[in-house]
Amino acid sequence: MLAQAASRTGRLFMLMDALRSHRRPVTAAWLAEEMSVSVRTIYRDMQTLTELGAPVEGEAGLGYVLRSGFFLPPLMFNEDELEALVLGARWVKQQGDDGLAQAAKSALSKIAAAAPVDLRDSMANMGLWAASYQEEAVNNNTLGPIREAIRRQHKVSISYRDESGNASERLIWPIALAFFEGKRLVIAWCELRGGFRHFRNDRISVLTVTKVRYPQQRNLLLQAWRRENPFTENQ
Repeated sequence: MLAQAASRTGRLFMLMDALRSHRRPVTAAWLAEEMSVSVRTIYRDMQTLTELGAPVEGEAGLGYVLRSGFFLPPLMFNEDELEALVLGARWVKQQGDDGLAQAAKSALSKIAAAAPVDLRDSMANMGLWAASYQEEAVNNNTLGPIREAIRRQHKVSISYRDESGNASERLIWPIALAFFEGKRLVIAWCELRGGFRHFRNDRISVLTVTKVRYPQQRNLLLQAWRRENPFTENQ
C-alpha cells in the first residue's frame, strides 16, 4: 500500500512537470502516452490535483493547462537534466557578461536549494566543462545595456565601425543577442539602412539606450528577421 501511494505521488509530480512544460492545453491522451499510463488514470490524477488545490485549468476532451503565473519549484532532476543545467551555466559564465554570469550562479544555487537532496557537491564535481579556445571579444560592458534594451524594446544609439573601418552613427532596434565563440552579435533593425542588420558588439565604441520604445513588437520583428534568415529556424 505504501509503495502504491509513493508511486502515485511521484506520478502526480511528473504530471505537474509535464503541464509546466507547455504553455497551451495538452490533452489527456497526450499526457497518458507521455507518462505511459491510461487516459482514465490521467483523468483521476487531474481530479486529485484539482482537489489538492493545484491551479489546473481545463477538462476532459479539451485539454489541461497550468494556470499562468503559478511557480512550482523543481523537485527532482535526472542526471542528464542536471548535467545540461550545469554545463549551460558554466558556458554562460565565460561569455563576458557579468550580469548573466552572476545570474547563472544564482540559478544553480536556487535549483540546489529547491531539490529534495542537496545537489551542490554533485554540481561542483561534475565532469563537464565549457572550454573556450578563442580570444574573448572586447567591450563586454555593452552586453548588459543591450540585454536590457531588448527586454524593454528600447531604441539604442550606437557609434559603430564596420569590418572595413568605416565609422557611422546608427539608431537601432535590438531584438536579439547571439553569443558565438569569440564574438557577440547584436541583431537589430537599423533605421539608417531601413532593414535588419547584424552588429559586432566589440565594434561598438559608444552605446546609449534611449528609453524610447520602438514602434513594433519585438516578437513580430523577430519573426520577420527569421523569415529573412530561414537558416536560424532550428536555433
